[in-house]
Amino acid sequence: MSRIAILMPSLTGGGAERVLLELAREFAAGGHAVELLLSRVKGRHGERLPPELAAVPLRRTGTLSARAHAMGAAGADRAALLRPVLLPLKSSWALHYLPDLARYLAEKRPAALLSANSWPNLVALWARRRAGVRTRVVVTEHVHMSQRVRHLARKWRWRCLPELVGRTYPEAAGIVAVSRGVADDLVACTGLPGDRVVAIANPVVTSSLLRQAQDPVPHPWLASGGPPVVLAAGRLHPQKNFPLLLRAFASARRHRPSLRLILLGEGAERPRLERLARELGIGEAVLLPGHVANPYAFMSRAAVFVLSSIYEGLPTVLVEALACGAPVVSTDCPSGPAEILADGRFGRLVPVEDETALATAILETLDSPPDREALRRRGLDFTAAAAARRYLPILLGDA
Repeated sequence: MSRIAILMPSLTGGGAERVLLELAREFAAGGHAVELLLSRVKGRHGERLPPELAAVPLRRTGTLSARAHAMGAAGADRAALLRPVLLPLKSSWALHYLPDLARYLAEKRPAALLSANSWPNLVALWARRRAGVRTRVVVTEHVHMSQRVRHLARKWRWRCLPELVGRTYPEAAGIVAVSRGVADDLVACTGLPGDRVVAIANPVVTSSLLRQAQDPVPHPWLASGGPPVVLAAGRLHPQKNFPLLLRAFASARRHRPSLRLILLGEGAERPRLERLARELGIGEAVLLPGHVANPYAFMSRAAVFVLSSIYEGLPTVLVEALACGAPVVSTDCPSGPAEILADGRFGRLVPVEDETALATAILETLDSPPDREALRRRGLDFTAAAAARRYLPILLGDA
């Protein structure tokens, strides 16, 4: 069996991190030696890390040294590195681990290295150059690059990213996008050949998820006979557009005064969201409990699960909600929701930033709920085992 390394920021539980962890578990279950290369070993998933997965902490390097190593790895791409790597005041977290990642590759020589998201992907490829090894590097993109660049264009390292990706990703043994929409956008944004990018749906649904969905009621609002609960989950970040959800919920509540909203997750937007809930007069009907150990027990009992994002890649929470049998409403953002919901067959899709349409879709879903068993069956199209079967040939060169 083969040694597979996976580059991750931490075990705190972001969407891409959960995807990588599920793949790691599947690879290890197949007999492969899997090592998680981490900038921070601590995190809420660390306590549940199975013994067959080895957590390897990487040493952090200062900004100047990290940038020097990037320049040393750049070769003919040095001019393209100038603006996104040398000029910004702040570097990506991944760049600080480039020297130690190169050391790891030179010493351990794993068969494959898997990474997620643009900057860690670039660092993985540069580290392979620095190490001079034959490790197969497989890079994955989890969101629309054009949307991310547009929203972060004021920052040098994002504004100049597509050119750098277009020059560097061809060295990867495989380029994976988590949805067809993300794949098409990556090709259009960077000029990469279309036949180099493969779309593989995220590994989301596991037996553990399905078991946890049946756990005891996590909050009194969700008890039998309780009020109808609208549920959302995700990082409290502008990308998720939770202010839109709060406004739509306030509008829907004028027609259904008993409605409640639970928003799972944590982030810098918390003060803004709490303030907006008070201003809208819905503070007593909105709960923000932060991270919870078992979001699936919430999902399985929600009257409606809502995704309000501006952009995504393949939103994991949407698949999780379906697998738990939760009726779903989502913005038709680029990309993923339309693919997951089969263009509206498994849940209502509304335009991005349309408060009225979102409120209407929530009320319509409450009035005419779909068959929850059909939703659960749709969720099973996104199992971890199925995703791992598609990744392994790309990682190990058997494709």
